[in-house]
Amino acid sequence: LPILPDKANKAIFSGFATDLGFVGRRSWCPQQESNLHLGLRRTPFYPLNYGDVRRAAFYVGPGAPAKLSGRHVHANDHCEARARRVLLAPLPRQHCEIPMQDTRPLLLQTDFPQIDRLGVDTLQVNLGYRCNQSCSHCHVNAGPSRTESMDRETVDLVLRVIDAHGVKVLDLTGGAPELNPHFRYLASAARRRGLRVIDRCNLSILLEPGQEDLAEFLAAEGVVVTASLPCYLEENVDAQRGKGVYSRSIEGLLRLNALGYGRGGPLELDLVFNPRGPSLPPPQQPLEQDYKRELRSRFGIEFDRLLTLTNLPVARFGAVLLAQNQFAAYLELLRSSFEERNLEHVMCRRLISIDWRGFAYDCDFNQMLDLPLLASDRRLHLRDLLGELPVGAPIRGGEHCWGCTAGQGSSCSGALAA
Repeated sequence: LPILPDKANKAIFSGFATDLGFVGRRSWCPQQESNLHLGLRRTPFYPLNYGDVRRAAFYVGPGAPAKLSGRHVHANDHCEARARRVLLAPLPRQHCEIPMQDTRPLLLQTDFPQIDRLGVDTLQVNLGYRCNQSCSHCHVNAGPSRTESMDRETVDLVLRVIDAHGVKVLDLTGGAPELNPHFRYLASAARRRGLRVIDRCNLSILLEPGQEDLAEFLAAEGVVVTASLPCYLEENVDAQRGKGVYSRSIEGLLRLNALGYGRGGPLELDLVFNPRGPSLPPPQQPLEQDYKRELRSRFGIEFDRLLTLTNLPVARFGAVLLAQNQFAAYLELLRSSFEERNLEHVMCRRLISIDWRGFAYDCDFNQMLDLPLLASDRRLHLRDLLGELPVGAPIRGGEHCWGCTAGQGSSCSGALAA
C-alpha cells in the first residue's frame, strides 16, 4: 500500500485491500509526507482525491461501511473477493497507526561472529517511544500515538546504576526523549554527576508546544545535541521524515547556533545521516564537508560533526524492505560488506541499552527485537545491574548485526572507521 508523496497536488489516493498478516491493528494513516510501501497487496478501489483523505485512517474489513465526506465508496469488481468495502473515517493524526510485517523471525538465526562485552562506558536509555514524527527509517517504530514512557521510579534506578558503576556517558533516546516528563530531571542529575549527556534530538521537537525553552535548557546544562538530518536538501528530508520537517529542522538548528551550539566550543552539535533506501552510507568525512558547505551557504548553519549510520532491517524500515521485496537483497549487501576490523569497535561492546521499563539489552536494535540481556532464563533489569555489570558476557547477535560491521562500520557515534 503506497503512502503517496505530494506532487503539485496531482497525487491520487487509491484504497487497497490486504490478505496478509501484520503486527498491530489493520489500520493505515495516509501521511502525505511519507513515501513508503508497507506490504499490503495491491488491489485498487475507485480513485479518490488524495487531498481529501490525507488525514484519514484506512480500515480493511468485510462488511465495513465506506464513508468519505458523507459519500459512500464501494470496492469495484476486481477486489470484491478480498474486501468488500473500506472505511475512510477522518481521524486525528495521533490516532493513526502504520501496520507492519514483523522482521524478527528473519533475523534470529545467524552466523554472525561471537563477540563479548569489554566494559560499560555508556548507558543508552530509551525514555519512551512517543515522538512528534513518524520517519520511514525509524527502527523504533516511534510516533505520536505511542504511549510507552519511562516513569520516575525507573529514572531514579538509572541514576543509581550510574552512581554504582561510574558510567561516563548517558545517551538519551526515544522516540523523542524530550517528550518524557522526566527528561530534564534526568539530564540535569546526570550533568551534576559530571557525565557526558547526549540528547538524540529530531530538531523539530524544539518547536513543539511546551518545548519552547528546550534549546535554552540543553545549552544551560551543556547537553550534547546529536540531531537527525538525513540530507541537506529539503525534498529528501521531507520524503523520509515528513512534509515540513526540513524547514522546522533548519529553524531548530538556527536556534541552537544562536545559543552557541556547533561553533567549536563546549556546546557540541552533531548531525546524523541515514540513507533513504537499502544502501550503505557514503564515506563519512567527504559527506560531512558537503553538509557543512551546503548548510553554511544556504542558512549560515554551523555544526561540529556528521555521523553516518547504516539503517538496520528492523521494525519500520525492515517492513518497508519486505514489502518492496528488498529484504533479502539488503541483508546480502550487509553480509557481503562485512569488515572484520569493525568487530573491535561496535558500540555494543562498551554499551548497555535500557528500555522504558528498565530492562537491559546489548543495543537499541536488540531492544526493538526483544532480545534482552539474560541471566540464566530471566531478563536483566536495572535492579540487577546495581550489583554487577555483565562485563565479559557474550553479546546476543542476529542477522541485523551485519549492518554495524558493513563497510566503514556504523554506530551511534557514526562510522567506526572514522
